[in-house]
Amino acid sequence: MCQLLETVRVTNKQFHNISLHNERMNRSRKEIFGCTDFLEIEKLIDFPKNLENFTYKCRVEYSQNIEKVEFIPYFFKNIEHLTLIYSDSIEYSHKFSNRKCFEELLKNVKTDDILIVKKTFLTDTSFSNIAFFDGTKWFTPSTPLLNGTKRKYLIINEIIEETEISVKDLRLFRCAALINAMRDLDEKNVIAIDKIV
Repeated sequence: MCQLLETVRVTNKQFHNISLHNERMNRSRKEIFGCTDFLEIEKLIDFPKNLENFTYKCRVEYSQNIEKVEFIPYFFKNIEHLTLIYSDSIEYSHKFSNRKCFEELLKNVKTDDILIVKKTFLTDTSFSNIAFFDGTKWFTPSTPLLNGTKRKYLIINEIIEETEISVKDLRLFRCAALINAMRDLDEKNVIAIDKIV
C-alpha cells in the first residue's frame, strides 16, 4: 500500500502550521485513495505524557487513515554546501514515506545535500524547499517537486514570492535558505550562493 507522510513541528506541545498540514494530507488522501472525509491531525493525536518542553518532529504516516505517529526530538542540522543534480524524470508531488528517488540522487554526493534541477529549472533539495535572496526580496522556485507547508505559509503571508528560477539565474542571488516544516527562514539557515556548485 502507498504510504504518505506529514512532518509537523511541535514546540511546547503545540502543533505549528497545522491547518496547512491537514489541507495537504486530506488533498493527498482524496487524490490517491478517493477519500472524501476530512481528518484533523490535532484531534486524532494525543501528545505523549512524557513529552518535554522541546521541539519535536511529529512524524505522521497515513494512507486512508493515520497509521503511525512518532514524536522525535529535533536537532537543527547545518547545511553549508549543495551540489546541483540534474533529473528530468523525478516526481514527488505527494509527500511519500518512500524516498528512494532522493536516495538514488544522493549517491556519491560529497556535499551536505543536493539541489535538484529538472528541465533546467531549480526545484528542491532532498528534504526541503528552497528560497533565494537577491539583496531585497526572497524568491522561491515556481517549479518545486513538493509544495511544502512552510513554503505555502511564506507565500500566503507575502514573505517570499514564487518565480521561475533556472540554473543560470543563480548568479542573480546572494544567498539561499532551506525551508520546511522544521526550518525557518532565518540567518542560521542561510547558504552562500557560491556554495551551490
